[in-house]
Amino acid sequence: MIVVAWLLAGCTRNPGDAARDERSAQAAQTRAGIVTISGDDAIAESLTWRPPVVEIPPDGFDAARERAEAALEAGKLSDDAESAIPLLLALSKQAPDDSRLRDDLDRALRAVIAHGDAALARADDDIAALREAHRMAAVARATDGDDEAVADYLERIDQADTLWELNRDGERALAGGRYGEDGGGALAKFREALALRPGQPRAMQGLAATESAMIRKAEVAAEQGDFEGAKRWLGVAAKVRPDMSTVPDAIVRIERMRGARIARLRDLGVAALGQPDGIAAARRHLAAILLIAKPGDPVAAELRERIDLAEHYGQFRPGQQFTDGLEHGARGPQMVVVPHGGYRMGAEAGDARAEDAERPQHAVRFDRGFAMSITEVTVGDYRRFINATGRRTRAQRRGYSMAYDERSGNFARVSGVDWRSDHAGNPAGENLPVLHVSAKDAEAYAAWLSEQSGHRYRLPSEAEFEYALRAGSRTRYPWGDGSPPKDAGNFTGGRDRSPTGRHWNNAFAGYGDGYWGPAPAGRFAANPWGVRGLAGNVSEWVADCWHDGYRRAPVDGSSWLNPGCRTRVVRGGSWASAPDQTRSSWRAPAGVDSTNGRIGFRVVREI
Repeated sequence: MIVVAWLLAGCTRNPGDAARDERSAQAAQTRAGIVTISGDDAIAESLTWRPPVVEIPPDGFDAARERAEAALEAGKLSDDAESAIPLLLALSKQAPDDSRLRDDLDRALRAVIAHGDAALARADDDIAALREAHRMAAVARATDGDDEAVADYLERIDQADTLWELNRDGERALAGGRYGEDGGGALAKFREALALRPGQPRAMQGLAATESAMIRKAEVAAEQGDFEGAKRWLGVAAKVRPDMSTVPDAIVRIERMRGARIARLRDLGVAALGQPDGIAAARRHLAAILLIAKPGDPVAAELRERIDLAEHYGQFRPGQQFTDGLEHGARGPQMVVVPHGGYRMGAEAGDARAEDAERPQHAVRFDRGFAMSITEVTVGDYRRFINATGRRTRAQRRGYSMAYDERSGNFARVSGVDWRSDHAGNPAGENLPVLHVSAKDAEAYAAWLSEQSGHRYRLPSEAEFEYALRAGSRTRYPWGDGSPPKDAGNFTGGRDRSPTGRHWNNAFAGYGDGYWGPAPAGRFAANPWGVRGLAGNVSEWVADCWHDGYRRAPVDGSSWLNPGCRTRVVRGGSWASAPDQTRSSWRAPAGVDSTNGRIGFRVVREI
């Protein structure tokens, strides 16, 4: 498109003409009948119309009049010397007072203006029509520059020029990416054009194109993940044509793009969590989501939760139960994932039944969860280990273990008792907790599980055992401060009776569980974290060496070890433990090679 600025001098103006556009006023020059076109695609260097020379002989006046009137009727107005206006102007010089000539010339001038107006009607976006309108302006000005109708027509030309220039400048700004979001630019030009002529199609089209360009800017920003930039562009675009649905429609599209990008980042984050050391990569994807997501976005929350879970539990979830396959075809013990967290380990300050070895109470924190076998390791579990390895346990090599003697009501050394025996030295059922195993026998089983499964199994640390036993409680016993509720576990109860009618001298009053000796593993209800039998049934080996108290004890939940220690820690009450030995903080020393009918074990697996 081009700028068309007509430069006209000596034309009359109405009283309001002093308020003409400053740009057009500065362009006016004293040059009668000339319209100058500026711009790269100018109509011509200048459009000047001068009447062609017409020779009328003394006896040819009437004939020339007839030719002029015939040309006027035919609409041939100014093209050559035989056109109406050149003939009428030449005739008027010979007969200036001829009223018929004046009427004909006035008709011709009105026809020129009508022709010019018809061209102007097409000139908004038709440069050829604007050129024609300018040519008619030059003819009209040369015909009668003082005529009021000519002055009005020239005003219309001036407005058309200004509109053309404004639209041209707006289109150039638009093509150059100067949209005017901060003022000026294409928006200002098109709005100025519309202020001059409301509803002008070309300016309206320019506004729509500018809005569309801004929306595209928003879409490109969204494609690059810059949704704040997209929001800014849409905010500006929304002010261009506020009554249209284009921007609301674009908002819907961009929100879809946001959702798709967030979903893609989430998928990448989840995939990263399945890779070694993938948490850092997943956090980067989460950070990218948070940059573009709205507050409270559920996808971001879900990925954050997954990352937190992976950080604390790997590919597991707290409370999840599982078993690992073993190389020889069997399955390992059933495990449950214990949640990460912290607690106060040891006896409460006001626990009068606590011993010095249970103090000082101190904070322990697990930054990562762990899996613990839901029950004690059973005779059947241990048999698979023995059959696979041929191991001879400490009791087998020694030839005896400490078993319960029903006649005396005490524990005594009994020959031939080993892991295959129950608490009294009789053959044990496959589902009973394995007894008569030393700490080293228990550790050998955990090492075999590790080798068979490809995962690290071990004895629990003392801190892990008490943490899982308490399961969030801070009372004397896991269930509270008094006697256990019905079916809480296998403890020494006042209602318990041995096969020969013995009863406990020191027991929970009014409690009975139906067992004198260990119950099958898992017989009683699980605690809140899904573990069974921690508080009773059998006491259990843990990995720690014995220390007389908790000063300088680890605070991260790890085992407290000394090289070559010969005394280990036993935790948890048993079927034969006094109530004070069933407290959550109770602990006792035992020689590393000790075996008896009250101590078994369970395992943990790192995740």
